[in-house]
Amino acid sequence: MSVIKLCGMFREQDIDYVNEALPDYIGFIVMFPKSHRNIGLETALRLKSRLDPRIKSVAVSVNAPIRDFAEYAESGAADMLQCHGGEDGEYIARLKELTGVPVIKAVKVTSSLDIESAQTLGADYLLLDGGTGSGATFDHSLIESAEIRQPFFLAGGLTPENLAETVRNIRPYGVDLSSGIETDRVKDREKILRTVREVRRYDEGKEKEQT
Repeated sequence: MSVIKLCGMFREQDIDYVNEALPDYIGFIVMFPKSHRNIGLETALRLKSRLDPRIKSVAVSVNAPIRDFAEYAESGAADMLQCHGGEDGEYIARLKELTGVPVIKAVKVTSSLDIESAQTLGADYLLLDGGTGSGATFDHSLIESAEIRQPFFLAGGLTPENLAETVRNIRPYGVDLSSGIETDRVKDREKILRTVREVRRYDEGKEKEQT
């Protein structure tokens, strides 16, 4: 079964949409003011309190001061943390030591070596992306040429329209969408519902094939 992560929630209605759709994870962009989706700890806590407890929250940041980033997990705003910059193995080890929560390491994939080297950093999961949250896709054949030993999320250029085919071809642990579930830079309820529906429908069909 493919897990679903929908990232960049910053409004109360975004949480209402995901509570209706029930993905597995949602993401908060934190300590990254370049993003229009960026929120602070107080907002993250408020949105987390509104979130269905069946959905795990992930705080996502880029080269953030480690103790400030850890506070999102320590406060209960985030169940997991995602490093989306140049964080190294020492940073990730310290983050896990401080918080005890799983860590996702995002990888900008330009070659199979990018994937292979990221697996030495000690993260629990990888997120393979075409950029730093830009929505750009990358050459998925690079995944096939890399020896992947860790569960990975696939991101970059995913939309409700191409999701089922991509999951079928790549078979990632999970998918991650942000701009692909937006209209005019805000989360779109119908796109969120369709995204979850498409993945769940694919999983149900796969299960039927195996029985």
